[in-house]
Amino acid sequence: MAFSLALRGAAALVIGSSFASAAFAGGLDRGGYDIDLLFDKGRYAFESGVTYVMPDRKVKNARDTYPNDGNLNNRSHSADASSNYAVPYIAFKVGITDDLDCMADYSQPFGGHLNEGQNWAGANNEIETKVRTNNYSATCSYKFDMGPGQFRVIGGGFYQEVSGYKSRLVYETVGPVAAIYNGVGSLDVDGHGWGWRAGLAYEIPEYAFRTSLVYNSRVKYDNLKGTVDLTEVPPPVVPGGFGGKVTSVFGSADAPDSLEWKVQTGIAPDWLAFGSVKWTNWSILQSISLCPTANSSIACNKRTQLTSLDLLYQDGWTITGGIGHKFNDKWSGAVSLTWDRGTSEGYGMNSDTWTLGAGLAYKATDHVQFNFGGALGLMTSGKSGPVTRGGVVYGNDVSYSFGNDLVAALQTSMKVSF
Repeated sequence: MAFSLALRGAAALVIGSSFASAAFAGGLDRGGYDIDLLFDKGRYAFESGVTYVMPDRKVKNARDTYPNDGNLNNRSHSADASSNYAVPYIAFKVGITDDLDCMADYSQPFGGHLNEGQNWAGANNEIETKVRTNNYSATCSYKFDMGPGQFRVIGGGFYQEVSGYKSRLVYETVGPVAAIYNGVGSLDVDGHGWGWRAGLAYEIPEYAFRTSLVYNSRVKYDNLKGTVDLTEVPPPVVPGGFGGKVTSVFGSADAPDSLEWKVQTGIAPDWLAFGSVKWTNWSILQSISLCPTANSSIACNKRTQLTSLDLLYQDGWTITGGIGHKFNDKWSGAVSLTWDRGTSEGYGMNSDTWTLGAGLAYKATDHVQFNFGGALGLMTSGKSGPVTRGGVVYGNDVSYSFGNDLVAALQTSMKVSF
């Protein structure tokens, strides 16, 4: 009989395969949503872990293409764009009856951190961007016998918080003005929303077979609120009288919905094959308008905005395949390969990524298991520049390119089940 190796300790080791490439929740998959603990065979199960991701994205050949706010082409034409980040996860599952299982979990499904700094030719587009989400979820499943296995119906909901920060050089100050203003403006924004999930699963324990299809809904951030700080920008250079002060802003956006299919099956005694395909609706995020709160009675759009977050994404696809093996009663391991289609289409730096993951699971006792893993990935090359969408030109402030860069990740987790 094949060994049923938990997917969480194997396939999830490639969590670092996605890379943050923009200012807001889009193309920012830090592992998405995970409900694998729901399938644990124990009546009670607890899992906690963290993944530390180390992307090494570098931009080069940067050129300021909009010198009206100051010509930055005398600055560096390259920059280290990415910053390391950690992704925590904690979950608890309980078997309420023999057929009804429920779990609660905390995760950070989306996020990103870019920090090129101020001394590069693209500082008028971005100096630093940081995004974080907190997701609180509850999910249940009901199972019943069907043929040689068991069929599950899955449903649940989640509450999600988002916060973001972006700074850029609004105007290059020189001479005596530079002693008073540095020309940098910043945006702080946060919001929250609700989502739901539904899915189906089928298991044949005798063959370590499981397949599942789960849909996670959009999260509507209809209440985005924040501030645009232009206190470091000379007032005359900003139209509308917003220069030299802090202005409250509002807007709305959606975190993307997704559909994921997973499958695993025993292929020989103590051997397991697994795979997954995930579609994420990143294309709902194009350009997010943020408008002065004083004008909240007027619809927020391109004509009334103070600033915008321009993303211009295409849908994401993530495909994973791997093999797991039980070495003995204490140790098991897995290797996997993941391809993630980048969401950028000529604007931004979120390109295709190939990631090789490997991990070990150590069963310390009948009830306690430790997982250790790592991943090494290749972020493919590309370039960013002007793109026209809906008759509007985006990305006309800077152009740059990037090569084939590496991303690495380390993961550790612990699971208690009884």
